Amino acid sequence: QAIQAINGHTNMSAEEFTNMIFQKIDVNNDGELTLEEFISGVERDEDLMELITKSFDLSNVLKVIQSG
Repeated sequence: QAIQAINGHTNMSAEEFTNMIFQKIDVNNDGELTLEEFISGVERDEDLMELITKSFDLSNVLKVIQSG
């Protein structure tokens, strides 16, 4: 939920967000993500790549902390 809030995805629940990610990158639909599926899925999906990049970029966290 914190990652969603930092990146502006607060319009869906954490469960909905997780389901969206799985729908995009769980290619064999087994309900589990292998490291290979995750990497391949993130590389193929520009929006997901941006989200993951922002999630690991602490400058967004610092901006949120600084703004209160």
